[in-house]
Amino acid sequence: MNVIEALQWRYATKSFNKDKMISKKSLDIILQAFNLTATSYGLQPLKLLVIADKKLQQDLVKYSMNQEQVAQASHVLVICVETVIDKAFIENYFKLVKTTRHTADNILDPFKTFLIDEFASKSQKEIRDWAVKQAYLALGNLLTVCALEKIDACPMEGFEPDKYDTILNLKPKGLASVLVLPIGYRAENDFMAALKKVRKDLKDSIIEL
Repeated sequence: MNVIEALQWRYATKSFNKDKMISKKSLDIILQAFNLTATSYGLQPLKLLVIADKKLQQDLVKYSMNQEQVAQASHVLVICVETVIDKAFIENYFKLVKTTRHTADNILDPFKTFLIDEFASKSQKEIRDWAVKQAYLALGNLLTVCALEKIDACPMEGFEPDKYDTILNLKPKGLASVLVLPIGYRAENDFMAALKKVRKDLKDSIIEL
């Protein structure tokens, strides 16, 4: 499929085939796509939790508005944000830049200093809101890649983050859950699969100047 055909094919899957699992090869593509997602300043304030433990998936259903997709899916992806984005976090990013690109300090330091000062001036809420926006960038990227790989997905905001954070032991890791994405393969009896996609006409969503 080309990209447009893939995006026409995808939908928010309401029922997964619980017996059909994603291959390691396909899962690796999804994980690499997450890691390659564009983020503001390139800071990647995100981590992806990959759940394939069926008992754990079932336990999470009641904290997911009772959405059974969480239990049925081959894997459940939880997009998390870093809870501490400070000077040390930014400095570690620039160490990675230097190691990867061998860029001289005199080139990196002005931007590094700018980012350290910029984040020091922000409240914790502002930093959290910024990080959450990056999580949505990652979600959009994952949905497109899943579609291209013919893997079904159901993006979820409807879950209890505090419960997820506790059950998945995220707080000691400096993480907080933001979005949930069950992935797998649609069940044959999922009524949503046969419904036409509802979207505005292109002329009603695009403005060309």
